[in-house]
Amino acid sequence: MRKLLLVPALLLSSVAIAQEYNYEITPVVGYNIAEGNLELENQTLYGAEVQYNGFDSLLKPELSVLYSDADYENSTISTDIYRIALNGVYEYDAISFIKPLAKIGFGYETIDNHLADNTDSIFLDMGVGAKVPFTDAIALKLEAVYMLKNNHSRMDSNLALLAGLNFAFGPKAQEVAAETVDGDDDNDGVLNSADKCPSTPAGVKVDAYGCEIDGDDDNDGVLNSRDRCPNTIAGAKVDSAGCEIDGDDDKDGVLNSKDKCPNTPAGNVVDSDGCTQKVNLHINFETASYTVDEASKQNVKKFADFLKARTNFNAKIIGHTDNVGSEASNQTLSENRANAVKELIVQHGIEANRIKTVGMGESAPAALNDTDEGRAQNRRIEAELLVK
Repeated sequence: MRKLLLVPALLLSSVAIAQEYNYEITPVVGYNIAEGNLELENQTLYGAEVQYNGFDSLLKPELSVLYSDADYENSTISTDIYRIALNGVYEYDAISFIKPLAKIGFGYETIDNHLADNTDSIFLDMGVGAKVPFTDAIALKLEAVYMLKNNHSRMDSNLALLAGLNFAFGPKAQEVAAETVDGDDDNDGVLNSADKCPSTPAGVKVDAYGCEIDGDDDNDGVLNSRDRCPNTIAGAKVDSAGCEIDGDDDKDGVLNSKDKCPNTPAGNVVDSDGCTQKVNLHINFETASYTVDEASKQNVKKFADFLKARTNFNAKIIGHTDNVGSEASNQTLSENRANAVKELIVQHGIEANRIKTVGMGESAPAALNDTDEGRAQNRRIEAELLVK
């Protein structure tokens, strides 16, 4: 097999990468590897990519459309998935006859059947690939594209492996081949084209970029040009920006300089901003009701199973309401909702002393209360994880 692949490689090595045409279209087929949270089986992809090369820019705009028919794991239900994305493509200089490329952009994904908390959502994507030319206008295009999307405050990802035939057509993009005579206006020994400090005083010692080689006035090991804290006290331990490394007053693992919640209670599980991590249990209620419906009871069981597997955590169950009714009645209703969920968690084998409850009434809405959908989102249960 390797010998067979060597034959076209030797033939193609003599083919120069052609000057770019203004338009490219690539029908693609591939395979999508879905993250486990999505509960989707890996699936075959079909689609097309259209790229325009007429702009004199570093990144070439590309529009891509992908389709797949995916099955949910442990289910007979399938779903159509459509993705459309706008990317910027950067093409590197050819290596032998292969032209590497990288891309980055964003898109939108729609799903017909929304199981496992899957939602229609914007995603970010980035990828790498290469073109292998067969003729002046036809090439094999190979890509690996990573897509990251938000599902109900949960980040999920897909990895698409794609292959297709790239067809170039239309007028050829103009190449700029003019040479510029380069000088050294500040006489520092660095040509103007590479000089990032083009007005350096005469006689000053400069680096490879034509900038003055600076010192370290506060003796903290960080050069003045990079020192954001130029008056650091002698002997202080500093970071790469020359600023004193700060502490963690609330002992939540997030440094004071990055801690957006500097007084987090001891033992709370926090996110990267130092704020208590909250989990939406996706338990919704009818207006004025604290009865957990059958569909939501499965979510309660999943959370109870989570606590069973992680005995080092306790939990605080937080009840919320919409703004229908009086503030006082909503406060009582939110407490009843939290207690109702606690009772179900205890029924699944979790010790009652591991669960605290609190009602927030209508004071912390997750959405506007001026639509039915917004009010439904506000009638919810959240959980905070606490370290024992």
